[in-house]
Amino acid sequence: MMKMDTHNFKEIKPKIMYYGTPTLLLNTLNEDGTTNISPMSSSWALGDCIVLGIGLGGKAIENLERHRECVINLPSPNLWGNIEKISSYTGKKEIPPYKKEIGFSYNKEKYESAELTPLYSKSVLPTRIKECPIHMEAVVKTIRIPEYNSLFAIVETQVIHFHANDSIIQNENYIDPSKWSPLIYNFRHYFGLGQELGKTFRSET
Repeated sequence: MMKMDTHNFKEIKPKIMYYGTPTLLLNTLNEDGTTNISPMSSSWALGDCIVLGIGLGGKAIENLERHRECVINLPSPNLWGNIEKISSYTGKKEIPPYKKEIGFSYNKEKYESAELTPLYSKSVLPTRIKECPIHMEAVVKTIRIPEYNSLFAIVETQVIHFHANDSIIQNENYIDPSKWSPLIYNFRHYFGLGQELGKTFRSET
């Protein structure tokens, strides 16, 4: 049996585990028909299913429970400053105590505060964000709260429309990976992609 050298490793207990995932801006519908914007970084995709991890007590999950539509906007690295302008805001007037403790404040006008521009969606009521190169209109299929952790919900959505900026499209229905770079949230720091290293054998571009 091969021995594993573990002397260079140490068990730690980090407060967060955002180990480098794309940032997204989740747009949901407020009671009055306006759109709420929630910066997030907990998501994964499988086919046309996008799974979101959303904290309970915030406006996003409240909106999705009432109106089961959303837009998943993917920003490029140059938008990190816009996102950070609204990262400490919540769309809830009654701010949960845990959010108050870490400095959240109420702000409904997130488009204005982030200096972003709304676009009408094709089928869903929440608007899209013009400055983001990719928008996915989606409908909520299931909302589940894990038995082992009651602080967040796992939300399964199905994408019904995928919009991409002309500048990153190639061969009609493909995203050009040399022109598209997601904004990465890496242990609460923002990063873009580095130089391409190669591609998988299943790549069609």
